[in-house]
Amino acid sequence: MATLLEKEYLEKIFQQDYEDLAGRTLRFTRVRIPGREVCLAHIITPTDESVYQNLGLHIGVHDGEDHRGESVGLMRFTPWEAVVAAADAALKAGNVEIGFMDRFCGTLIVTGRLADVTSAMESVVGFFRDELGFPVCEIHRS
Repeated sequence: MATLLEKEYLEKIFQQDYEDLAGRTLRFTRVRIPGREVCLAHIITPTDESVYQNLGLHIGVHDGEDHRGESVGLMRFTPWEAVVAAADAALKAGNVEIGFMDRFCGTLIVTGRLADVTSAMESVVGFFRDELGFPVCEIHRS
């Protein structure tokens, strides 16, 4: 696709009105329309408790529980409401807990043993790819 010059772009958008708009100040607003995708799937295994605290994963922890060494799976979805189905699929696929879920931003954080988090995330990505036809990203691990 050829790149349009600004003048060509304006002429194409406004067609007959372009001559009337000449010399006026125009303001454009870009709007992001989310598609259907799994755009982040990443697993971390932090060793420092501050990571869990900064993610807010220490809230609701009972006295004596220590979640250091547990893995954290981070996922991001569009449309954002897809995170509800993802959370359900993750819980059914592995012995994980929901650390955080935001249906307004499409963020899901699951926690648990590395094998369980990996299994849950693989299941979620597979479900969205194979059953729902979403474009998905690779699962990365650090």
